[in-house]
Amino acid sequence: MGIEDTAFAVRGIIPAMVTPFKPDESLDLDALRRLTRHLIEGGVHGLFPTGSQGEFYALTPDERQRIWEVVVEETDGRVPVYAGTGAITTTEVIALNRLAERAGASALSVITPYFISPTQEELYGHYMAIADATALPVILYSNPGRTGGLNLSAALVSRLAQHPNIVGIKDSSGDLSLTMAYLAATDDAFTVLLGRDTLILAGLIHGAKGSITATANAAPKLVVAIYEAFLQGNLQDALEAQRRLAPLRDAFSLGTFPVVVKEALDLIGIPVGPTRGPVGPLAQDQREKLRQVLEALVM
Repeated sequence: MGIEDTAFAVRGIIPAMVTPFKPDESLDLDALRRLTRHLIEGGVHGLFPTGSQGEFYALTPDERQRIWEVVVEETDGRVPVYAGTGAITTTEVIALNRLAERAGASALSVITPYFISPTQEELYGHYMAIADATALPVILYSNPGRTGGLNLSAALVSRLAQHPNIVGIKDSSGDLSLTMAYLAATDDAFTVLLGRDTLILAGLIHGAKGSITATANAAPKLVVAIYEAFLQGNLQDALEAQRRLAPLRDAFSLGTFPVVVKEALDLIGIPVGPTRGPVGPLAQDQREKLRQVLEALVM
């Protein structure tokens, strides 16, 4: 199926959800339900569980499936659920996709392999096999900073976009020139989503249709304001919202990824527990700096 055949449009602000854990690092499904409600109440246009911010690399397949089931159930059809099903091998991604289908996900987001460095032609075969093996829409996910520099070229994305099930890409490269190349290489039926929160407005101006964003966990209304103001043609308000958001994205440097967003949620009264080891909590002085950032935004 192509995007025109799906029950939803791939667009808008889609939080890359954190995965809540209890102090013993087991899943905290009650906290996951609270987080889901918090995000929907913030006006988001979709939810993306078990992506990079959701510590997918630390989860078992059974845990991922349970997370998808809970988010789908709590969402109750109000917004689409994009399941992060990335893995190193093609076979594993296909198996995860089947679990996501059974859980009721609306679409799939598949990060490029990590640890290994496939060629562009090998990536073509990887994604084509994945798209052939599912009826759900597939969103490519390029995050070179987390995958040893592995990137999807604009030429490759253009080829992959010809598959009716491959409907978009999340571009977390932080390279606006590459984002523009993706847009130039594909037509309007293919959705480009920004994965770098400081570039949401810039991407929208050039033709992107939204963003899969980590900062929206803690500040969903502010991130949604960028998108909504842009749609209304109010570039000044969109720019002001984008500028206000930037310090929160910059605060990611205060700790080891992905702990900062979890601590931000805790500071605004939505506890989601620790990250899985070896990543630990912020030092007290860094947590205080994060508090100061949040006070200017949402507290």
